[in-house]
Amino acid sequence: MDYDITDIELASSGRKRIEWAGLEMRVLESIRKRFEATKPLKGTRIGACLHVTSETANLAITLKAGGAEVFLCASNPLSTQDDVAASLVRDFGISVFARKGEDGETYYQHIESVLSREPVVTMDDGADLITTFHRKYEERAKRVLVGTEETTTGVIRLKSMEKMGVLLYPVIAVNDAYSKHLFDNRYGTGQSTLDGIIRATNLLLAGRVLVVFGYGMCGKGISSRAKGMGSNVIVVEVDSLKALEAVMDGFEVMSSLEAARRGDIFITATGDKHVIRREHFDLMKDRAVVCNSGHFDVEIDIPALESMCESRIRIREHVEEFRLSDGRRVYLLGEGRLVNLAAAEGHPACVMDLSFSNQALSVEYALSNSNDLERKVYRVPADIDSEIARLKLETLGIEIDQLTPEQKDYLESWTLGT
Repeated sequence: MDYDITDIELASSGRKRIEWAGLEMRVLESIRKRFEATKPLKGTRIGACLHVTSETANLAITLKAGGAEVFLCASNPLSTQDDVAASLVRDFGISVFARKGEDGETYYQHIESVLSREPVVTMDDGADLITTFHRKYEERAKRVLVGTEETTTGVIRLKSMEKMGVLLYPVIAVNDAYSKHLFDNRYGTGQSTLDGIIRATNLLLAGRVLVVFGYGMCGKGISSRAKGMGSNVIVVEVDSLKALEAVMDGFEVMSSLEAARRGDIFITATGDKHVIRREHFDLMKDRAVVCNSGHFDVEIDIPALESMCESRIRIREHVEEFRLSDGRRVYLLGEGRLVNLAAAEGHPACVMDLSFSNQALSVEYALSNSNDLERKVYRVPADIDSEIARLKLETLGIEIDQLTPEQKDYLESWTLGT
């Protein structure tokens, strides 16, 4: 088996981490048991570009239990848990190409390693794997049956490819499943982003002015949890409806330049480029903290910050100090990459249970229906979405009501009224 990881001797601690996460991933466990019995993925080569964490490990193990051959690389240079990668290789026989802290060249070499196995199913988190496939290996990509995409950023890229007519195979937008983005993006990102900031800095959030750029599901989760910890939260938005929603949720909303003057901690969660840039750095207080919770490291204009500074030093493991010409200091966390994965452990396993159950069932569905799917981006089927939510409630020991026949008739009728 081919692989490229940091140290195979880390496998023992990695296995414990995988097993601990698995205790919180009961829905995926139930899927794995069914997959072991029915082998719906038998003989399928899956190329996955995902964060190599203990939660992802449980997904990879589930796919292999279903009969798939899995090749995994990292979707972010700082998100790999090296002990988990080692355990996947040694204990589960899964080819992994990922090292925490790998440079850009190695990152893309690892993607190439996965693509060289000529997968017929792709799994992506940010669409780097699928776009590399399309740019460099078009003929191979045409033989792919289906793909899945985990993130908002990746779905945006794929819908652009579909619109331009260059998408070569159908992709299921796992991110758009209600049981994914309503929970993973909001509760997972909300908690893990603040976890990353606290682990990196050990700052008290209570009483500080925390500025959140973007009020999508991720921004909502970050804002609400920061407010719950006592921060004074400011939201920056470009969408008038989302801005109005933030106002109605009790947050201050203002322009980015005004927020730059007032903020103590800045978090980007937009999926766009250079959201925080030179004009914002010019206005920030001394000792402002800047970090990113969007998928790629482009939301903060780091080259502009580099050009403005007279010195740059690492203060703590995930904290760099940029001292500007006027003496002000700006602290960048996690190299501008996903702070929840660079400085912490990413989303809690309980919420990733929902996301990765969507991944597993979406692959099963897509393979069964690949002949009927066009070269488009599809939502997760509603019955899969609903079933995952039902299973999650069941694993939590929660019962809900069902409609009576009378209630069903009333909701389906147009003749019944007041």
